[in-house]
Amino acid sequence: MSAEGRRPTLRDIAERCGISEAAASFALNGRPGVSEATRRRVLEVVEELNWSPHPAARALTGAGSSTVGFVVARDPRDVGTELFFHRLMTGMQTVLSARHYGLLFQVVASVEEEIATCRRWRDERRVDGVVLVDLRQDDPRPAAVAALGLPGVVAGGPDPGGHLPSVPVDDAAGMRAVMDHLRARGHDRVAYLSGTPGMLHVHRRIESFERTGRELGFQHLRTLSTDFSAAAGESATETALTTAPRPTALIYDNEVLAVAGLGVVRRHALRVPDDVAVVVWEDTPVCTALRPALTALRRDAVGFGADVARRLLCLLDGAPMPEPAELVPALVARASTLGEGRAGGDPPCGDPAGGNPSGGNSPQDQAD
Repeated sequence: MSAEGRRPTLRDIAERCGISEAAASFALNGRPGVSEATRRRVLEVVEELNWSPHPAARALTGAGSSTVGFVVARDPRDVGTELFFHRLMTGMQTVLSARHYGLLFQVVASVEEEIATCRRWRDERRVDGVVLVDLRQDDPRPAAVAALGLPGVVAGGPDPGGHLPSVPVDDAAGMRAVMDHLRARGHDRVAYLSGTPGMLHVHRRIESFERTGRELGFQHLRTLSTDFSAAAGESATETALTTAPRPTALIYDNEVLAVAGLGVVRRHALRVPDDVAVVVWEDTPVCTALRPALTALRRDAVGFGADVARRLLCLLDGAPMPEPAELVPALVARASTLGEGRAGGDPPCGDPAGGNPSGGNSPQDQAD
């Protein structure tokens, strides 16, 4: 803070060093034209005054915004209830904050609005780069972002068009793990209550569900698409349970769908897992709080978000970007497919040794 109690300016730095504002600017931005001694003196004064450049001034001079943009084209209610997005952003922010970058987050109604938002951010120099998520089939966003000249990374992917780098997730391998587990438990009629099939990751899961099911000899496979909402989860579960042949196992694309679906299962007086087994794609504390605890696919969403941020920062720095290994979700088997007291890696349901028989999480789940 300056002697007058106001925010210090570049002029204050220049006067303290006895140089022009232009020379002070050159020293701060690493440009030629000033001596190394002057540069060191300017940096010392910057630290003394606790000076930082004003965001508007940085934009006017063409300097970076030190901000990364993240737009999600979904219903705000879905984004608010899915823990995955919160974990993803937490992971991104842990890496970005270490570099003094901020995260600008916005929810919009459509892909077209997302592109318009990226264009406005580019024009206003609000962000240095963007993160894309939930790629669609024939998605125009990667090409549009590349055409805008905005550095971008796809969280998930890969980008089929090759316009942007990505941090990929092996959705097919995750589904194979689920199908192998259900087959080993003796199931042969399975319903998959998926998210929006137009999303590439959902499309890959559906393909793996059908292909793996055929390879393993399941008698009956059915996919029921939803929009990830609780209402859609209830409706799809009702359809699955009232259509012959009734499935012996249900796979849900997220915890919101699963919780809604379990209400329908109970209304039909069916027991989990004796009458119908349940698997959830996204492992969250909800899965261990419910009784029976739910078998789920676990992926380190916080670590995934950190990888996404690191890849984008490498892009912004012009540094080499090694291709990241695909994130492969791991199956955590619990009582909803194994039965009471037989959950692999989790305490038996209701066992006081589990720490909290009323629904607390194991240390392993709390660490995710």
